Amino acid sequence: MKAVTVTGSGGPEVLRVTEVPDPEPGPGEVRVRVYAAGVQPVDLAIREGFRPPGLTVEPPFVLGNEFAGVVDRLGPDSGDRAVGDEVLGFRALNSQAELVTVDTAQLVAKPAGMPWEHAGALSASGQTAHSALTLLGVGPGDTVLVHGASGGVGTVAVQLARAWGATVIGTASERNHDYLRELGVIPVAYGDGLVERVRAVAPQGVTVAFDAAGRGALEASVELVADRDRIGTVVDYPGAERLGVRGLRAPRTAERLAELVRLWETGALRLEIAEVLPVEKAAEAHRLVGTGHVRGKVVLVM
Repeated sequence: MKAVTVTGSGGPEVLRVTEVPDPEPGPGEVRVRVYAAGVQPVDLAIREGFRPPGLTVEPPFVLGNEFAGVVDRLGPDSGDRAVGDEVLGFRALNSQAELVTVDTAQLVAKPAGMPWEHAGALSASGQTAHSALTLLGVGPGDTVLVHGASGGVGTVAVQLARAWGATVIGTASERNHDYLRELGVIPVAYGDGLVERVRAVAPQGVTVAFDAAGRGALEASVELVADRDRIGTVVDYPGAERLGVRGLRAPRTAERLAELVRLWETGALRLEIAEVLPVEKAAEAHRLVGTGHVRGKVVLVM
């Protein structure tokens, strides 16, 4: 099969789309023929040498932690999954490939009306946003500041916060302000003067800040939010430790992913796809995500 392979730590040039052996499902697993796989900022970090807690792997290895496709082979004790099932799911690495094996507990059914590129791009950003806002206790009456509001994680976070009863302010470049308004978000430009701009649109104050962008977002957040336990980041963990705020991590679950799928089905969650590229253009996908200016997600199709 073809797979996006990291040949060594470095920039996009270390990626190769290579032929690797087809995987075989083990006990409790199925094999999925992948149709679409999202590209996450964490993929870029892993390519550059970062390793999340619990992940110890050295090149060469196959990237990707979210996917959608069709079950094409069953392992022993794979439960009620069947060949031909349309699914979306998650696993650590190996998802940006024509075939992936995965524990059946990490899959949910794909709705018939959900486009493949949406299905392949929902799990990672969606679950990151959902778990972060849950950990920060977002709910009715909150005023939530989301840094990086038009990105993959931010797009889901602002919609969830709104659905959970909060007023939402989102930082983004000006070209994305109309997009955020469509989502019911009060947009503000990031950069110098951010604190003053947020105070101007939220004279009542900000109760929660969620950083999905980095770039000094936490420093602004501690000026705006009194309770540091309600400031969190999924990108700037050193900054979180230095400032005494929360570095947010939580396990991904099929139950959380299924809830996001239900929200999509009811029209309560909109997904934004910036680019859909063939797997052979994985390096280009990484360059796009690396600009930090992608609206929504970049997706590879097999």
